[in-house]
Amino acid sequence: MSLKSPEAFRTISEVSKDLSLPQHVLRFWETKFVQIKPIKRGGGRRYYRPEDVMLLKGIKSLLYNDGYTIRGVQKVIKENGTKKLLKIELNNKPFTDNKKGNISNSENLSSQHNINDSKRKKLMNVLDDLIVLRKKLDNK
Repeated sequence: MSLKSPEAFRTISEVSKDLSLPQHVLRFWETKFVQIKPIKRGGGRRYYRPEDVMLLKGIKSLLYNDGYTIRGVQKVIKENGTKKLLKIELNNKPFTDNKKGNISNSENLSSQHNINDSKRKKLMNVLDDLIVLRKKLDNK
């Protein structure tokens, strides 16, 4: 397979593979984010521009790394525009970077994901149960 130039258009299968996302997720995101506009050619084949791919990477980062919901990402795009999202992706800095350097990881995660105390306790209980089950499996 030959390597394409960075300016070349990408098919949905290439973008899917590059981003490690199923194709149906990319199609779904097109319905939720009007900023993603692949060119459609004969037979409905999608061709993503480099800007589309960068935008998809930024959206993926916000959804999967920073814990945003789709509505949250839509709000970020509405407030900041896609250019800022593209810059964030280029700099590899999420919107949720914490400015304070002295916060522990668990506090940082909870502030990023906005988990309230009751949900946090439930998750911790599930984690404890999973640890106990793992120990039982390891002892067999």
